[in-house]
Amino acid sequence: CLPANQERFASGKLVTVQFHPSAQVVMTAGRDRSVSLFQVDGIRNPKIQSIYLESFPIYKARFSVDGEQVIATGTHHSMFFVYDMMAGSITPIPKVRGVEEKFLRNFELSPDGSLMLLVGTSGYLHLLSMKTKELISTLKMNGRCTASAFTPDSSKIYSYSKEGEVFIWDVRSRKCLHKFEDEGSLEGKCIALSKNNQYVACGSSSGVVNLYTTDVCLKENRPKPVKAVMNLVTSATCVTFNPTTEILAVASCDTDEAVKLV
Repeated sequence: CLPANQERFASGKLVTVQFHPSAQVVMTAGRDRSVSLFQVDGIRNPKIQSIYLESFPIYKARFSVDGEQVIATGTHHSMFFVYDMMAGSITPIPKVRGVEEKFLRNFELSPDGSLMLLVGTSGYLHLLSMKTKELISTLKMNGRCTASAFTPDSSKIYSYSKEGEVFIWDVRSRKCLHKFEDEGSLEGKCIALSKNNQYVACGSSSGVVNLYTTDVCLKENRPKPVKAVMNLVTSATCVTFNPTTEILAVASCDTDEAVKLV
């Protein structure tokens, strides 16, 4: 296959590559302050468009669930941008009222498309309405949150702390339902939930990725992993399940070609 972004290679590091939820389009975004969209036909992969965000190196960008918007956060900013693809407009969200954060970098979007979760400092998690981009509620966990994920039905949030603990939150009541320790984790790095809600994968700084069944995670404080994936020698920075929950991809950005499919 040709490179998906062959019509416009980024001049800096790419931080996001994501397929559009319904169209044959791929988005790339990176430190060169640009977001680019490409039509993926496998023959030419023509560029649809690129937008440039001045003095805003991108930390993370994501399509909204309906595929109409792109949300982008920066490396050193407390604001974020919303790019409306239908209108072709770029809207800066300079300050979310009630969110006192110096930097807003990491975020997750709920699968039902209604919520945006901003990961703050000192264990604060800010729930925003996707429609208005206004604060609904703030959750507070022990330690610093390094990764978070919504359950497929958007009813719960799993947040993973730097100390290796996972907190499970009820979205509606905003209460912590349970917390458990990720076995052998010195520092939590990434977390993923499978589409069928059967498994939770936790990746840590040692490179070990633990796979748990969700029912055990909801009951026990020290659950036993079904499997510990030891193939990475550097910090596990990305875990993700394929849509049918048959394959788990584990990767580390600390070294070249550190991607394993389990």
